[in-house]
Amino acid sequence: MQRPGGRQLEHVWHRRARIGASGAEGDALRVHLKQRQARLLLRRQGYAATGLSEIIALSGAPKGSLYFHFPAGKEQLAVAAMERSGDQLRGAIAGILSAHTQLGEALGALVDTLAVGLSCSDYRDGCPIATVTLEAAASSEAVRAAAAEVFDSWLEVLELRLREGGLEPPRARSRALLVLSALEGALILARAQRDPEPLHAVRQEIVALSG
Repeated sequence: MQRPGGRQLEHVWHRRARIGASGAEGDALRVHLKQRQARLLLRRQGYAATGLSEIIALSGAPKGSLYFHFPAGKEQLAVAAMERSGDQLRGAIAGILSAHTQLGEALGALVDTLAVGLSCSDYRDGCPIATVTLEAAASSEAVRAAAAEVFDSWLEVLELRLREGGLEPPRARSRALLVLSALEGALILARAQRDPEPLHAVRQEIVALSG
């Protein structure tokens, strides 16, 4: 399932960067490369298994530049990566939901995109926020707060689309929580089972609820 622009949801933050830049542009690209690798590793491996040395090696950036931009180290980089992923996925979710007139079709398209993305990654790429949250939220207030902010931003997008689909504000908020919770749980189950069936089941139910 393709969203507008033909790129799939799980690749929305993967952009090509030129390595040979210098000055302020080079600094920005180095930060981008480090965050990009951090997002990928955190999403697939989790917080504990992702080391700064691995991020540095994959990004090709000097070790000193990482500590210059992220003096607090791994936690600060993880929070920045989560915020970046959250912002970009928020835009992608909004784009998918706004591309369909009927509410059920919009929600179905969102689930379809997630299912295709997960399958294409060989079940390695689930939700980039949930992976880190489940592991590190209890031990890092910064990670917990970043995760809460990202999830709230996604809920806002869902709630707005549900209100546009005819639900009153209190009901729209409740339904948005239901949809996001169901999607997050289905992504975890699908990864564990290496089977998109949980996402297909969620799709059927939330589309039916949307009338």
